[in-house]
Amino acid sequence: MIDKVSVGVVATRILEIRGKKVMLDRDLAYLYGVTTKVLNQAVKRNIKRFPDDFMFRLTKTEKNELVTICDQFKMMKHSTALPYVFTEQGIAMLSSVLNSDRAIRVNIQIMRAFVQIRKLLITNVDLRRKIEAMEKKYDKQFVIVFQALKQLLEPPKRTHAIGFHIRSK
Repeated sequence: MIDKVSVGVVATRILEIRGKKVMLDRDLAYLYGVTTKVLNQAVKRNIKRFPDDFMFRLTKTEKNELVTICDQFKMMKHSTALPYVFTEQGIAMLSSVLNSDRAIRVNIQIMRAFVQIRKLLITNVDLRRKIEAMEKKYDKQFVIVFQALKQLLEPPKRTHAIGFHIRSK
């Protein structure tokens, strides 16, 4: 088991499933220093504290996708049990179910990791807006460049006829 849990370690274990930021029961159990079985038993004893928006069970397809995508989940490949995942609110609720000193310390780090991820997402939204504004600005400049190129590619307009002309007297 690990003694200190950094925000960075926690952040690597946060996944996006069904459009929600979640953590797997096995990762939480590891961080809390208990077995997955003990964590899930504690949750089942207090199931009223964990509505669907706090915790849900992965489908077989979702579990298989995780195993396929991430090497860290290879151990789940042959397991018949479908893992539970916990949202930020579910993890906060875990602190009332698992009341050891370690669980409290780990929960604080997990909450900090979720806050950092939220800040990064906000920063990414701001960055995206800035990039889109720059693209609009540069697209306008490129329109002028393309128009200039098209004018250069078009044959010049003639104001008078070219060639040898014989004037009649």
